[in-house]
Amino acid sequence: MKILAIETSTEYCSVALWQDGVVSERCELVGQKHSEVLIEMLDALLQDSGFRIQDLDGITFGKGPGSFTGVRIACGVTQGLALGADVDVVGVCTLEALAEASGKDKVIAALDARMSELYLAAYERRDGEWSAVIAPCLCKAEDAPALSGEGWFGVGSGFAVSGVALQARYGSQLSGVDEKAVPQASAVARIGAREFAKGVAVDAALALPLYLRDKVALKTSERAAK
Repeated sequence: MKILAIETSTEYCSVALWQDGVVSERCELVGQKHSEVLIEMLDALLQDSGFRIQDLDGITFGKGPGSFTGVRIACGVTQGLALGADVDVVGVCTLEALAEASGKDKVIAALDARMSELYLAAYERRDGEWSAVIAPCLCKAEDAPALSGEGWFGVGSGFAVSGVALQARYGSQLSGVDEKAVPQASAVARIGAREFAKGVAVDAALALPLYLRDKVALKTSERAAK
């Protein structure tokens, strides 16, 4: 089985190809230039592998949460490619992708959502699958949902911008932190491949983003008040 993966929810742009358990990936720090470099990266990845879009068995993508523009780019490109190749798709939560890449079994994933808020979730690996102990949510660090138990590992930019507050919130429950971790296509590919194997892929028209907020910026008066 050959699965293409796309992840553009942060300032990084990454693509990956999962082929029977082997993953190849390209990843670049592009800022806000995803739309300029994504197709070129995909072409290069496929050329290196010797495959065409028509050879794929499915496409998986980081559906968010994350940058509104970045998530929409991933959804739009996935839809276009999947329709052209006549394959189904799987959307993967970017927070779960962070957990997948961490190499840990108990993970608190947090991304900077701007406006003094975080996208946050907690996952525990059970029988090789991720179970959401805290479902993906939008929150302030000091109001992050409570967790039970110890040995949780923190990942993501949320720990870079709100590390003090998250450390205060979870304290000794945290065994360590990787604040530089970002969602990447290789992790999206591995999760997506498992979903394809379960037979839960959907039509390309259902390649939809996961939005946890509708508001993308503060008003001038709100910024002044803060």
